[in-house]
Amino acid sequence: MTPEEVQRYSRQILLKEIGGVGQNALKAARVLIVGAGGLGGPSGLYLAAAGVGKIGIIDDDYVELSNLHRQIQFKTADISASKVDSLGNSLRQLNPHIVTGHHFERLTDENAMSILKDYDVVLDGCDNFQTRFAVNKACLSLSIPLVSGALGRFDGQLSAFKNDGQSTCYRCFVPHEPEGIESCAAVGVLGAMAGMIGSMMALEAMKIITGAGEPLYNKLFLFDGLSANARTINLPRDPSCPACSSANILAR
Repeated sequence: MTPEEVQRYSRQILLKEIGGVGQNALKAARVLIVGAGGLGGPSGLYLAAAGVGKIGIIDDDYVELSNLHRQIQFKTADISASKVDSLGNSLRQLNPHIVTGHHFERLTDENAMSILKDYDVVLDGCDNFQTRFAVNKACLSLSIPLVSGALGRFDGQLSAFKNDGQSTCYRCFVPHEPEGIESCAAVGVLGAMAGMIGSMMALEAMKIITGAGEPLYNKLFLFDGLSANARTINLPRDPSCPACSSANILAR
């Protein structure tokens, strides 16, 4: 690290759980953010501020006025620009020591492996289950840890998946696409909830990279913003999981 980097990250390096070793691990890390919206923005900003060396961003959408109340990485002047480029610019303006990787496309089963293979940790804050299932499948195949966050109107949830062949995967939790799930465009969402869950996704990624604390492997964190109640529950591995069960692994 340069003297300027040491000063930039000094309050973080002081933490005995991080230190110089952890800071160098962050600098060497490559993290992919799937979805540059309400969760991807806060996640990316905190990862950039923490000094993660490369932050990839994949999204095929453009900034709209209705995004701005919760997608704090964007400004009014960014309306109509691609979310990938706008978020990447925000991250590099925050920390010129990082590199951003831009993937202006939707992540699918067809391209997931070729994109994810260049990253060490994946953060999924996308808004559809087809993409979440594609991310999970590729992370399993490549043994890449996955941090997954989701929002409701006034609530959020968060988990991490080790993808080591022994632990719970995302589809142990969500085996099939749920019915009746409505988008925030239909039912609304409180912007600060996106900031909270997105920041916690960044925290999980930093824990995985540095070895500090215990990631939310095999667990699900739930937060109700209206009551300020939080709880963490166990997520057992599903022996009949459509993604990680022995039968499905052999069938790949």
